[in-house]
Amino acid sequence: MSAETPAADPGQFNVRRQQFRAWRGARPFWAGLFVLLGGFPIMYFPYAHLQLGHLTLAMATTAGAGSLIIGVLLVVLGISLWFQKHVRTFAGVAAILLALVSLPVSNFGGFVLGFLFSLIGGAMAVAWAPGEPAGPEAGAGEAAPGMGGAPEAASLPDQRTDGTYEPNDLSGTSPANGANGRHSAG
Repeated sequence: MSAETPAADPGQFNVRRQQFRAWRGARPFWAGLFVLLGGFPIMYFPYAHLQLGHLTLAMATTAGAGSLIIGVLLVVLGISLWFQKHVRTFAGVAAILLALVSLPVSNFGGFVLGFLFSLIGGAMAVAWAPGEPAGPEAGAGEAAPGMGGAPEAASLPDQRTDGTYEPNDLSGTSPANGANGRHSAG
């Protein structure tokens, strides 16, 4: 590339990738993915017939319907975490409870694989908090209020407009009156 070569057009792929990245960052995406992935082994293994050579190993249990319901609920909770981010606390707690219930109901929670995915995803959903929206940045020469700048620019909470300072210490242990709180008993 030479200096005269124009910059490459970002292209549709890069634009879509950036849009997906922004969408993913505004919601508990990874928590939803973990909960969603945790639901599949929980609902699959009770109905699976594993072939080991000529030996068929049937995993059918009496709680097959229960594991199917748990798995479907986990998949629905994972999808709802993606598209309904305001239900993250409910969906996270529900995913944790369903993961715990899947241990005795569904072959140790889908051979512990579905249990761990659901448990970790539920914990991530409960812990996720939306980020602060990016505000307009201040110019290079001016600082936003409360965001740096000169120390004398901000007024103290107990400072009057005329510059005098009135202490608002009701405990009587301020350095101004000689008592620092160490010898105040008795």
